[in-house]
Amino acid sequence: MKLLFDLFPVVLFFVAYKVADIYVATGVAIVASIGQIGWLLARRKRVEAMQWTSLAIIVLFGGLTLVLQDETFIKWKPTVLYGLFALVLAGAQFAFRRNLIRAAMGGKIALPDAVWSRLNAVWVAFFLAMAALNLFVAYRFPTETWVEFKLFGTTGLTLAFVLVQALYVGRHVQEESQ
Repeated sequence: MKLLFDLFPVVLFFVAYKVADIYVATGVAIVASIGQIGWLLARRKRVEAMQWTSLAIIVLFGGLTLVLQDETFIKWKPTVLYGLFALVLAGAQFAFRRNLIRAAMGGKIALPDAVWSRLNAVWVAFFLAMAALNLFVAYRFPTETWVEFKLFGTTGLTLAFVLVQALYVGRHVQEESQ
């Protein structure tokens, strides 16, 4: 359910693009993202830092797209978001010796320190690769291809990455001492 909830603005963006154009789709994505945060707040649910960050970036880059009537800004949004995630993960690890992947998942599974470090590094690499891939598709292909990649390509790659990661983690899970 969380995955579907997180995909909600992207799916609406895709549908709005197919029905209208990139500018209508951008407006729909902004409104859907605001609505998503509003829904969580109304239900007294915690809004994660990643969700606030994503909202700020869609409002900023989507807003620039609408005001300047230039689709370049909305195409940069995923790259900025992925790059920021990579920077935060790497920065926390190197500057503060804090592994945010471990902080997010450590209460659920026990892994050796070396595995946590590798997972953090792999997530950084994944986000950087996704940032670069988004730019490649945005600049080398028509907007319609980029919109389809944004929904299907990034979702598929992320699911495949998470599956491979789960298989790797499964090999290293330690039994918790009672």
